[in-house]
Amino acid sequence: MFLRTVLILSIFCYALNLNAQSVLQGRIFDAATNEPLQKVNVSSRNQHTWSDSAGNFILNHASADDSIVVSHAGYQSKRVVLSGQRNVNIALVASFVNLKEVVVSGARDIRQRHDVPVAIQTISKATINDTKATRLDMLVNKIPGAFMVDLGNEQHAMSIRQPLGYNSLYLYMEDGLPIRTVGDFNHNALIEVNQASLERIEVIKGPASSLYGSEAVGGALNFITQSPAALPTAKLQLETGSRGYMRSDFSMSNTFKKVGVYFAGYYASQDQAADQHNDFHKIALTSRVDYSFNSKTKLISTVDYIRYKTDQKGGLDSLHFYNKDYNSFYRFTYREVNALRIKSNLIHDWNESNRTTAMIFFRRSVIGQNPFYYISDVPADPTKATGQENEDAFNSYGTIVQHVKKFAALQAKWVTGVSMDYSPATYYAKYIDVDRNSDGVYYQYHSTDSLLTNYNVDLLNTAAYTQLELNPVRKLKLVAAARYDRFDYKFDNHLPPGAYSGAPDAKDHFARLTPRLGAVYQLNTKAGMYLNYSVGFAPPNITDLYSGVQVPVLKPSYYNNYEIGTWISFAKSKAIADISIYKLDGINEIVSTRLPDGTYQPQNAGRTRHQGIEVALRYSPIESLAIRVGGTYATHEYVEYVQEGKNYSGNEMSQAPAYIINSEVMYRPPFVKGLRCSVEFQGLGKYYTDPLNTHQYDGFNVFNARVGYSIKGFELWMNCINVGNVVYATTVEKSAWGTTYRPGQLRTLNFGIGYRFGNQL
Repeated sequence: MFLRTVLILSIFCYALNLNAQSVLQGRIFDAATNEPLQKVNVSSRNQHTWSDSAGNFILNHASADDSIVVSHAGYQSKRVVLSGQRNVNIALVASFVNLKEVVVSGARDIRQRHDVPVAIQTISKATINDTKATRLDMLVNKIPGAFMVDLGNEQHAMSIRQPLGYNSLYLYMEDGLPIRTVGDFNHNALIEVNQASLERIEVIKGPASSLYGSEAVGGALNFITQSPAALPTAKLQLETGSRGYMRSDFSMSNTFKKVGVYFAGYYASQDQAADQHNDFHKIALTSRVDYSFNSKTKLISTVDYIRYKTDQKGGLDSLHFYNKDYNSFYRFTYREVNALRIKSNLIHDWNESNRTTAMIFFRRSVIGQNPFYYISDVPADPTKATGQENEDAFNSYGTIVQHVKKFAALQAKWVTGVSMDYSPATYYAKYIDVDRNSDGVYYQYHSTDSLLTNYNVDLLNTAAYTQLELNPVRKLKLVAAARYDRFDYKFDNHLPPGAYSGAPDAKDHFARLTPRLGAVYQLNTKAGMYLNYSVGFAPPNITDLYSGVQVPVLKPSYYNNYEIGTWISFAKSKAIADISIYKLDGINEIVSTRLPDGTYQPQNAGRTRHQGIEVALRYSPIESLAIRVGGTYATHEYVEYVQEGKNYSGNEMSQAPAYIINSEVMYRPPFVKGLRCSVEFQGLGKYYTDPLNTHQYDGFNVFNARVGYSIKGFELWMNCINVGNVVYATTVEKSAWGTTYRPGQLRTLNFGIGYRFGNQL
């Protein structure tokens, strides 16, 4: 009897233990996006595991009354008390101070930011959500050393290690693919980005030609599309502003077994008085489908569609600018954009050491405009002027194939790839007559049958690149990379010799090998440094080379970049600082020169030099307070430059501010859950407005304030841009034609409301 009782009790206790020690399943995802997170460490008292590519994990022997700890690079660790749960969903919040931030743009592959010997920084999804930016420059300008110039209604120029300008020195990418075909650059290319679909923005400062190709000279910006959510989720938000701005955003996403889907977009418009000539409309849509064949093979397909039209307001003279009289001198000028991008990327992991990706893509872009900057007065008749309507369009077909090979025994990684981009492009410009009234307003135009430009160019870009990474010792990483690009232009002019664009039919080609050498040294777990030498290459843009000329004269530009950087975490890991020092020497740099009649013409400057220091500091002394300080101090000069008999050698380049600062303080009071408040400072130093260095603009300092409140899926926010109502210009240019100010945004209030459907963890 006693033995029987002991046996029964033993079986009973064993059964209880089986009940208490059973399988725990879960899914881990990003709290801001609901994206699944892979390679997350999940540990209990006696075991640990990792989440897979879908964010799923399994612990085979977890006690029902136990707790687990979830940790992942770049996220705040989280302890989860199971309380009898056998299936859990866990949302992780990104860290503000993050030494182990993950990037993909530094080497076309996923890795920690400080393993890459370049100056690269990111704008996270959390920052995108908190900022509620109505334009991309409100996000990009948070990057130290970057200033995206607001030209109104999402039109823009850029400055990264370069003066404020319009030249083809920046490569704008979406998921690693250039948004426009290289060789047909447009400084307004970021109009073709769907801001509502962004997961994050990564910015490489300095030449990145060795991996991404030409135009990646001042920097490369990679806009990364949101991936499908692990759980059903959707979001809708509406916004209105005090200056006629209205916007609506939406997104929806889910994963159905092997298929993940994501769809997002926005519609924005502005309606102002007719004499301000400053209305615009934009619709942007993005669809993404991820299909997992198995654990090793995945297909990612994305479609983007952009339709946009805006009035072109133009610049102001000093009298109207400083009197806050922002009425436009142009009443018919416009810009219209239609863009479609389709890409599919097949990713296959052969094993832990080999990965192949193969992308095919199609792009179509049409930009039509009646630009104010081509309007020039008729000296003999003050009531008349001339201008043009033009259209720049291309179709693009291409592929990028890349293989990554890891050599575990050698502590090495090899990345190699090839790309091909065939882009037939067309350009035409039609002469117009313009009427001008006694107030200097260009109020109407008349079309003519006279063509200024009419050509097509078949552009073929073929390239091969390779990169080798070695770890000869534990703390040291060496990187060597090279890329060979060849551009073939087949130019077919439909106009006779002697016309405004009368260059004869021609075949031109430009080619260059661009190397890069780098080293990263980890001093310890909290500090390190890097060295980098890289070469940038930029062939002439086809519109610069062939439009408005009878003989193509532009030469390709190239740049030698020397850079050293360091990072350090301190204050008990509550702060992190990044510092980069660079010197960028340009040869045959193409500059945009304003002619005496007010129009622009690209020209080669002999030699230029750009050098400076960039500093970024993030500090979170307590969980509720986040401080970000970032800026650059730089000089930009003509080393050798003679134009129309004038020697500018030794002068500072025009539109080259000495410093750019953007800093922010955000507070989330612990006594009001869901509330956030922030104040942002944007400063720009003085600069010369002409290459002769005869006139200066003093720059500006403005403050922006933001407040938001979230509760049970709802979010309310109010942003105040330019709190002090400061009169400032985003760019100022002087020529014999006069000084032109592009006015910055006066005080503007924006109000919004949003609701997030689905998981609210």
